[in-house]
Amino acid sequence: MNGNFTFSIIKPNAVRTGKTGPILAMINEAGFEISAMKMLRMTREQAENFYEVHRERPFYDSLVEFMSSGPVYVMILRHDNAVEEFRKLIGATDPAKAEPGTIRKIYAVSVQMNAIHGSDSDENARRESDFFFSEIERF
Repeated sequence: MNGNFTFSIIKPNAVRTGKTGPILAMINEAGFEISAMKMLRMTREQAENFYEVHRERPFYDSLVEFMSSGPVYVMILRHDNAVEEFRKLIGATDPAKAEPGTIRKIYAVSVQMNAIHGSDSDENARRESDFFFSEIERF
């Protein structure tokens, strides 16, 4: 896989409130190709491992609790300049600061329950994709 991909998670709050379809529609309409996708529920241990980089941050425990609280959709998305373009589509982490029309402005509840995760670098897109997808699951 080259640098023209990113990784995303539709978070438990968005799945629980039936926003998966509208979010996927926005992703599709923005020209992203979903090259791998599956629904799963992270165990607490999986969430701890995935968010290991934030272990020392004050929000770590609540983030792990939230991300293991219900089903999520994990995805590998393809697009030219994928990481940067997807970050524009999803908007700022804090929905109050997100641009109008972005996924987080429309569907987020709070900074933590902000509906969707998107990788912030090519390195993290690779690491995060590798965490959830084997080679045979990628296109």
